Amino acid sequence: MWPFSAILALALLVVCDARNKVILTNDDGWAVAQIRAEYTALKAAGFDVILSAPAENESGTGSSTATPTTLTIPCEFNTCATGSPAEGSDATDPRINYVNSFPVDAVRFGIQTLAPKFFHGAKPDFVISGTNIGNNLGSVVNISGTVGAASEAALEGIPSIAFSGATGSQVSFTTLNQTTASSTQSAHIYTALVLKFTHALLNNRGAILPAGISLNVNFASISNCTSAASYKFVLTRLTADSDAIDVRTCGTNHLPAEATEISEGCIATVSVFNASNKADVNAATQGVVLHKLTSLLSCP
Repeated sequence: MWPFSAILALALLVVCDARNKVILTNDDGWAVAQIRAEYTALKAAGFDVILSAPAENESGTGSSTATPTTLTIPCEFNTCATGSPAEGSDATDPRINYVNSFPVDAVRFGIQTLAPKFFHGAKPDFVISGTNIGNNLGSVVNISGTVGAASEAALEGIPSIAFSGATGSQVSFTTLNQTTASSTQSAHIYTALVLKFTHALLNNRGAILPAGISLNVNFASISNCTSAASYKFVLTRLTADSDAIDVRTCGTNHLPAEATEISEGCIATVSVFNASNKADVNAATQGVVLHKLTSLLSCP
């Protein structure tokens, strides 16, 4: 689990940075173990967080959108009943919300409806989408609901990050007490990486990210990576392009493709993409992100 001392240290850093209002979403559904582990850890680390995610698993729905409707079947893992309203919340925590529609609609509900309510009229500072169960690499970003939600946030003017991890299972948050289960271990390792990355990004002056762009961050399998400390973050691009001139770093102006780099071990790839077309950005925009994450990024 995320050590208490580390959570306390991060909480002190978050208190010092007023940009702590976050919408947490995904495409796997509001009740999976991964998103609930992140929700708990973000709160413990001092973030002002609202969870707004689909009522059901909506993986692979990209940037689809539709008006939310009354539940005709129960929410995933029977966490709400048939006939429940189109949007609803946990019985004991009103900041944990479902939306019976696509990831884009869930994050939109979080930004436009829940944020003004819980953030006293203020907009969220940023959106965390995921960590998705399964990687979203290369052209897969075009059908990923996790990336779709992050893109929607960026297009609404809210900085966003799409996180995805190779390990994990579509299991209920109630399984998190099974501490030796692979799904629980990956939930905690990936949550620790999300916190580490988010702090590094926020520990900068000025805009969190350039307007209209988002980040696609993918974590390698935990099979040979036993803790968050095992991982190194590497700047990548979505797709390989030998003709592209990327930002110069690590002695080259050609960034590795994320699908190639993630196979190299305990790697977390970081690709900068345009939220409008889900494509790689130019070297100048990559450079802005590189500058903000210099303390975190390593060479391939």
